[in-house]
Amino acid sequence: MISHVSIQCSDVHASSAFYDAVLAPIGGRRIIERSEAIGYGVPPRPDFWIGPWETGDGFRESHIAFAAQDRAAVRAFFDAAKAAGAEVLHEPRVWPEYHATYYGAFVRDPDGNNVEAVCHDPSDILTRPLGHRGPGERR
Repeated sequence: MISHVSIQCSDVHASSAFYDAVLAPIGGRRIIERSEAIGYGVPPRPDFWIGPWETGDGFRESHIAFAAQDRAAVRAFFDAAKAAGAEVLHEPRVWPEYHATYYGAFVRDPDGNNVEAVCHDPSDILTRPLGHRGPGERR
């Protein structure tokens, strides 16, 4: 239903470095650069754009959730975000209050937005060694 999302950034250079790092583990990359706007996504089409702050007064937090193929990609996103200096909101874990296989990690981008990587696929639960639990998973 959503074709694309665009956010305004106070520092496009800092934000692009952040999104370059955190989107790579979940398969995203820069697809288009136009003037000061950068389009990210999985080729051939960008579906997430960043650009300079141009309208409005003050900051309003956005929540952006990026789909990850598996739980390992969520953890890689989280590790990349921490390495980039992001504030940790929530470490990777299962969020049963959303649904039984909702596995997500939440961080803040350079502008203070709540950025998440989420995997809804339960299949990697079945491929783990017997007795192994992921972070935050209960028996």
